[in-house]
Amino acid sequence: MTEERFDPSVADGRWQRAWDEAESFRADSDSAKPKSYILEMFPYPSGRIHIGHVRNYTMGDVLARFKAMTGHEVLHPMGWDAFGMPAENAAMEKGVHPGGWTRENITNMKAQLQRLGFALDWSREFATCDAAYYGHEQALFLEFYKHGLVYRKESAVNWDPIDMTVLANEQVIDGRGWRSGALVEKRKLSQWFLKITQFADDLLDGLGKLDKWPEKVRLMQENWIGKSTGMQAHFKGSNFDETIEVYTTRPDTIFGASFVAVAADHPIAQALARTNHEAADFIALCKAGGTTAAELETAEKLGFDTGLKVAHPFTGKDLPVWIANFVLMEYGTGAIMAVPGHDQRDFEFATKYGLPIVRVVAAEKADADKPFEGVAESGDGIIVNSDFISGLSVDDAKLAITTRAAEDGWGTPKTQYRLRDWGVSRQRYWGTPIPMIHCEDCGVVAVPVAQLPVTLPDDVDFKTPGNPLDRHPTWKHVDCPKCGKAAVRETDTLDTFADSSWYFLRFASQPTDKPFDPAEVAAWLPVNQYIGGIEHAILHLLYARFWTRALAHCGMIEVTEPFAQLFTQGMVTHETYERRVDGRPVYYSPNEVERDGNGATLKDDGQPVEIGRVIKMSKSKKNVVDPDEIVAQYGADAVRWFMLSDSPPERDLPWSEAGIEGCGRFVQRLWRLFGQYDATATGDDKAVARKMHQTIAAVADDIEALGFNKAVARIYELTNAAEKAAPSASRSEAIRALMLLSAPMMPHLAEEAWNRSGMDGLIAEAAWPAHDEAMLVEDEVTIAVQVKGKLRDTLTVAKGTGKDELEALALASEKVQRNIDGATIRKVIVVPDRLVNIVV
Repeated sequence: MTEERFDPSVADGRWQRAWDEAESFRADSDSAKPKSYILEMFPYPSGRIHIGHVRNYTMGDVLARFKAMTGHEVLHPMGWDAFGMPAENAAMEKGVHPGGWTRENITNMKAQLQRLGFALDWSREFATCDAAYYGHEQALFLEFYKHGLVYRKESAVNWDPIDMTVLANEQVIDGRGWRSGALVEKRKLSQWFLKITQFADDLLDGLGKLDKWPEKVRLMQENWIGKSTGMQAHFKGSNFDETIEVYTTRPDTIFGASFVAVAADHPIAQALARTNHEAADFIALCKAGGTTAAELETAEKLGFDTGLKVAHPFTGKDLPVWIANFVLMEYGTGAIMAVPGHDQRDFEFATKYGLPIVRVVAAEKADADKPFEGVAESGDGIIVNSDFISGLSVDDAKLAITTRAAEDGWGTPKTQYRLRDWGVSRQRYWGTPIPMIHCEDCGVVAVPVAQLPVTLPDDVDFKTPGNPLDRHPTWKHVDCPKCGKAAVRETDTLDTFADSSWYFLRFASQPTDKPFDPAEVAAWLPVNQYIGGIEHAILHLLYARFWTRALAHCGMIEVTEPFAQLFTQGMVTHETYERRVDGRPVYYSPNEVERDGNGATLKDDGQPVEIGRVIKMSKSKKNVVDPDEIVAQYGADAVRWFMLSDSPPERDLPWSEAGIEGCGRFVQRLWRLFGQYDATATGDDKAVARKMHQTIAAVADDIEALGFNKAVARIYELTNAAEKAAPSASRSEAIRALMLLSAPMMPHLAEEAWNRSGMDGLIAEAAWPAHDEAMLVEDEVTIAVQVKGKLRDTLTVAKGTGKDELEALALASEKVQRNIDGATIRKVIVVPDRLVNIVV
């Protein structure tokens, strides 16, 4: 075995087939073993997996294999988040059907994942575009509808006039549609919503119990929910017979209010636009501008003076009412009390239009008339220039104003949330059809559960922009389930975030007649370890938490938190290579570039290319590495080992050719060591035995804590110790332990060595090696022996050896006596377990 190299091109496939035949990774829901559910966020079938996927799935795979070895029944499934815009875009651009494009990509990506030897239960595989899956999703939607968690209303949306569809805020870039490049408009459409706001407090409170989630993720969700306490105030019209309601979190600054601003969609703005062409033109301008809160924050502040005025509730002074492009109808009441001195948006607006800017909060009283230096001041301090609340702290002033407002009847305390109900309507084909029917007589009617799934038609045309379901000649025309008259289907499909909000439940339980079995869900959920990118920290994770709570609210399950532990892995990064052509960067892939100590050159022409920053791998920057090519060159185990070594898993991992080559060498080094296993060896080696037991215990702890780089380092150390040790039974036992310790990380190598060494069964089904607690404690220490302060010898002795014995052993050393050379010993200083210093 030691004379030949480990050949992954043969071994990898052999053991992958063996695991499949033995169904080594098939989860048994009826098992009496303790259950462990390990899940990585399932991928979108784009056509190719990338190195980032490999890192993510390798981490989950190591934990899943380890849990199986430590006596757990492991559920480690895989599927595909298969609906969405990319497939529909491919249909438009390439003239293919989204379904065919998606299925072909799934086939390719599944083969790639299998080549890496992941311990996945493929028997539970599904794609969200399977009618069997989305039919159950439709049933859950109807269950939510029955319990009042679904409603339909007219809402402002981002509308792409070229693609003729609603866009999510994230799909609007610089005010334009991300695919078409068209200027996005604000439109009002009837949309379907899920009542996530009903669970706002519960979602917020639940974050405090997720102590095994990253703090940054919990904070991001807390900010997204955005609970704030403040005051809703009524500003009465001075020259018109209406009241404008505003919500503010800073009632303490009310004496600094210099105007009131309303959103373009506010009823007062809309009423004015009906008779004022200038107001109508300005509102149209607002609708053609930025659509997201983030864009409006940085956009130029624009306004229209309505000529209306409201009375300040304390001073009675008239405040002008403006329509402002930075006020959104979706937030608060759609109207704000503008305090330019202490809000940057208000400051920019007031500066542009010459409106008063008054200081009402200052660090100290002496700063009451201090001028502003080009920006608003939002910090804490004491109240100034504010009548009866001057001199109070911010908190005391808030209470005083809120109390007075309530007493006088023009304001009330109110809790507000940034979170808005989830608009799930999408004017797209490639998604889950919303199972509702519109009847002129009966109104909106739910599709009967017995008629589910409502499946997508295959014969659709993508040549015309817009939703193919809306113009299909037959699909949408149905009879009303209530009255039997002609009716039409809902042609909107569900936001694809809905598909990923419950897939983990379907992995756990897959009956044909219902979405899941509650008993099976209770046995597996919550997911013990969920792994995925930080980019999903808000929407996906928040929606999944909501969906689980909604199902519990409907009495379908008991669990409310889907993921007990969450880990967000770092990205795999690579330097970029580029040249400037006509002032624009042209990027080259690592395969096109030759690297040496002096820089990089393009292989085609031998001319230099610029080496850029090390950044996240990106197709647009071409700094990507094809996993298939690396696996073909080095084998799956070397790639897996590289993904786990060096960088802590929560940090970015820089890809390095030297690094993967080093991992390939270590695979061969371990292979040679495994070949030295000798079941007939005799003799003890206490040092190797102790190192083995310490490593077994430490690696187990490291894997449990997802400290894979630490586990890798410990395996290196035990490998070094075993290589240096003389043949013995202890050494062979350590080599056998190394096979088992490396099995979750380098399973093909470990399986081949296990088999060649004559072990029974598959190492994938073997138990994790046991360790002896007594061997974890070091019972020997190395003592430094110094003569005149210089190290002359070392002693290995039992821990706790007494001073007299240490002194005698030191003086008996030939090296020490040679250095004393007959001189008179004046003093011997002994520090137990550390040092003997002989002074002559």
